[in-house]
Amino acid sequence: MEQTRSAEGPVAPRIRTALGAVLIGVVGLLGLTAVVLTARHGSVLPIDRAAHTWSLHHRPAALVTVARVVTATGTGVFPYTAAVAAGLTAGRDIRHRLAYAAGALAFLLLGQALRFGLMETIARPRPAVGDWATHASGFAFPSGHATTSALMAGLLVAAIGHRARMRRARAAGAGRSIGTASVAVLLGCWAAAVGITRVLLGVHWATDVVAGWLFAAAWLGLGATLIRIRAVPPASR
Repeated sequence: MEQTRSAEGPVAPRIRTALGAVLIGVVGLLGLTAVVLTARHGSVLPIDRAAHTWSLHHRPAALVTVARVVTATGTGVFPYTAAVAAGLTAGRDIRHRLAYAAGALAFLLLGQALRFGLMETIARPRPAVGDWATHASGFAFPSGHATTSALMAGLLVAAIGHRARMRRARAAGAGRSIGTASVAVLLGCWAAAVGITRVLLGVHWATDVVAGWLFAAAWLGLGATLIRIRAVPPASR
């Protein structure tokens, strides 16, 4: 047991350092994008114009119908219900499940409040209303659907992963199942699809969606970092 601890000891700090570097990079990239758009007064970037023009010419009626269904899952009651479900999944008993559900819901709501503040500060206009293939409201940057779906996917992946670790611990280190990884991939693909539909439906610029993903990654990374810090015994900090 002591050998296992000594072998794993140096690895954990390196992983935390790498995660911290990634988090700083994500926040920096999001901040840089916001600064560039602010300096340009929300004007359209070349990559935005190219993606928007392409989507207008490649969205048959059937694809628009599917896109509307997918995009609808990134807003409304569904994300908040999923956040509660994530908390209920992660808990090991009723008390922990209720606490985790409340925490996950608060985490999502606070993230949404911060995103809304950023959106109002940047105040980037959306594409022309005549190009829209679905309803939209508010400013464009960052995309609310892209942010919300990515946050929801992250919470669900974290909850399922936590649940899997508890099961492995009870099974005395039984072999890892590929089920958790498969679910994580599916959730990631779903969140990506929601973001892409926002460009396809003409209600967001591509950089709005990318910014939504970056914001979600930064917020999830910050949450994971705080949880790890709380998990470390005070004497070891």
